[in-house]
Amino acid sequence: MFFLKYSFNYTNLYILIFEVNLMNKAIFLDRDGVIVKDKNYTFKIKDLEFVQNSIKGLKKLNQENYKLIIITNQSGIGRGFYAEKDYFKFRFELYKRLRNKGITISAEYFCPHHPEKALRKYKRDCNCRKPKSGMLEKAAKDFNLNLEKCWFIGDRMTDIKCGKKVDCKTIHVLTGYEKKGLLEADYVAKNLVESANIIIKNGK
Repeated sequence: MFFLKYSFNYTNLYILIFEVNLMNKAIFLDRDGVIVKDKNYTFKIKDLEFVQNSIKGLKKLNQENYKLIIITNQSGIGRGFYAEKDYFKFRFELYKRLRNKGITISAEYFCPHHPEKALRKYKRDCNCRKPKSGMLEKAAKDFNLNLEKCWFIGDRMTDIKCGKKVDCKTIHVLTGYEKKGLLEADYVAKNLVESANIIIKNGK
């Protein structure tokens, strides 16, 4: 790819490779069923409960040279089950608890839409609702990410398809919705600790 673009101009080729190496890499994580337990449209702080081993796994991931970015569908907002302010209150409490555990989340992207079941302004066929890849593409621009060097950890087929659309490596974690390993994923892991070990072994 580089040779075709630069016609064997080795000076420019070196510069291009150098710039690619400077690009950041990230681990994208679904939220419900991966980090916190999925309690069916989770938005109440009293329902905030971490998935077993998720804290330990996130700590391992934080030690690697990756940004941790949450990618979450929140159609409960569009459906009228809760408001955006409720989502942000939950997120604030989640981040506070994670910080107390020494874990840093670089960013979070959420989609409140649904193409059929949402109300008013939220009812649309957007580009951000997983399995579409709009949130990943936005994160790539915001953080200068090389998506081919990134990973997506999720518990649903929509997460795996989303990651695959932009050439991320994917891990299906068996702590949430889908309890049987998805063949479409690059890897299957029992929990976030096992996911972290896979990334540490294969992600360099």
